[in-house]
Amino acid sequence: MSLREDIVQEQKIAMKERNAEKLSVLRMLWSAIKNLEIEKKYELADEEVQGVVSKQLKQLKDSQKDFDRGGRQDLVDSAQREIEILQLYLPVQLDKDAVKKVIREVILETCASSPADIGKVMATAMGRLKGQADGSLVRELTQDILSS
Repeated sequence: MSLREDIVQEQKIAMKERNAEKLSVLRMLWSAIKNLEIEKKYELADEEVQGVVSKQLKQLKDSQKDFDRGGRQDLVDSAQREIEILQLYLPVQLDKDAVKKVIREVILETCASSPADIGKVMATAMGRLKGQADGSLVRELTQDILSS
């Protein structure tokens, strides 16, 4: 079963269970998927659906930071629950040590030596870590490694 089909099935289950929060998150995700499909004029493959999920996650995490700065703990908690729901539709995320290992391998391969080389390291590392690590984490770790 494709990821698209899983999302549709999960929406039906959420409706039957009357889980309004999960249903809302899945409808938002489905809307984003359908909008991209209309734009591209074809049905998205699993990898492309994961890209949509990643984009939605990034938006939620950014919103969560804004809510935290604004002192709205209720919205921070709500965003966290939504993030947890969306993460179910992505591959398992690697821990920091595993991401650092990949970054170090890429640095050796690309002969990067200074923070000015972040761009070429990021491009290769994100290709390898596609869907398995957040881009902001990869950037942060790359900067740390190249700066030391």
